[in-house]
Amino acid sequence: MREVLRKIYASVAPGLFIVGYVIGTGSVTSMVVAGARYGMSLTWALLLSCVFTFVMLIAIGRLTIVTGDTILHNIRQHFGKAAAIFLILGLMVTVISSISGVMGIMVEMTQEWLMWLGLGKGNAVVITLFFILGLLAIYWSGRHQLILKFMTLMVGLMALNFILTNFLIVQDSDAILSGIIPSIPDTGDPQLVIAGIVGTTMAAVVLVSRSSLIAESNWSIKELKRENKDALVAVVLTFVVSAAIMASAAGTLYVKGIYVDNAIEMVHAIQPLVGDLAVFVLLLGIIAAGLSSIFPNIVLLPWLISDYTHTNRNLKSKLNRILATVVALSGFLIPVFGGKPIAIMIASQAFSPVMMPLLIVFLMILLNKNSLMGENKIGLWMNLALGITLLFSLYMLVIALEGYVKYFV
Repeated sequence: MREVLRKIYASVAPGLFIVGYVIGTGSVTSMVVAGARYGMSLTWALLLSCVFTFVMLIAIGRLTIVTGDTILHNIRQHFGKAAAIFLILGLMVTVISSISGVMGIMVEMTQEWLMWLGLGKGNAVVITLFFILGLLAIYWSGRHQLILKFMTLMVGLMALNFILTNFLIVQDSDAILSGIIPSIPDTGDPQLVIAGIVGTTMAAVVLVSRSSLIAESNWSIKELKRENKDALVAVVLTFVVSAAIMASAAGTLYVKGIYVDNAIEMVHAIQPLVGDLAVFVLLLGIIAAGLSSIFPNIVLLPWLISDYTHTNRNLKSKLNRILATVVALSGFLIPVFGGKPIAIMIASQAFSPVMMPLLIVFLMILLNKNSLMGENKIGLWMNLALGITLLFSLYMLVIALEGYVKYFV
């Protein structure tokens, strides 16, 4: 039995890594706001973003396994250093702003949790230091399997808490089911909410890290089917957990007309409605989501540098440890200097819609190169799927720009 469980874990661990990356506090915030403002009417945006993320995961996995190189290195080799450097810079803008925003939200949630336990509010800088030291300790171990096990634990805890929260707090299932029909609401700022859903689910930073993770796992051409199954596990879990978060907000706040802008407001709003137990479980889920999304961001810069220079991804090297530590320290920005975590999270999503169409075009060209892919180059159906994905990403770019203009102007 133990051996069977070990094989199951080994087959799904990379997929769970992606789930942990996708569903962080930014994704939680997007789902909470969507559910509270519009019920389940934006489920289509979540579903489509998961479907097209699946297409991209399969495509990037095929490229990485067949060539033996990550997508970043392939872009540098075939499109030049400037294209690769632009991608790295865009990703790091997303990473730094995401870490600072996520940590700001995590600190707020931890303070709420400590107060719930009767331990006082707690110092924001001390809480941040505790989280960062814990994450860096895992990174500095340099053990790939320990990293995957940590991510699996956080994803499992997060998923269990969010699904349990859904059962604990949903008050009116009929109201939720009646709102599943796809539509774009004509009130409020649905464009920005849709951009948040898609930007946190179908994110360029997640897809690029997927390529690095596959290269790290040393999968061979014989494991393409395993890669496809792993990608399917990732997107199905992402959809289920994200939909549970949205339903939790829709089943409590939307049916009562309670308007919130972020997850912390949801916690305050639902406490009188559903009680302390549900709030406690929700807080644990959000903290686990934050940890599961910050950690891959810390790992990403060393991976990107290694991919760009085509050198060994040695997590124990002095340079990689310094890079990871510098990135992790960005988590202190909001606790020390102040700022609005939600605004920072919105900024962290700004580059993703811009980079995604470019990433898809690069990927399509590479996957159709005879000299690169040989007999493993993609056929008509995969080209069609990527073409539709490109159109969807361009449409989401337009919606995101509309949403940002309304938000900032």
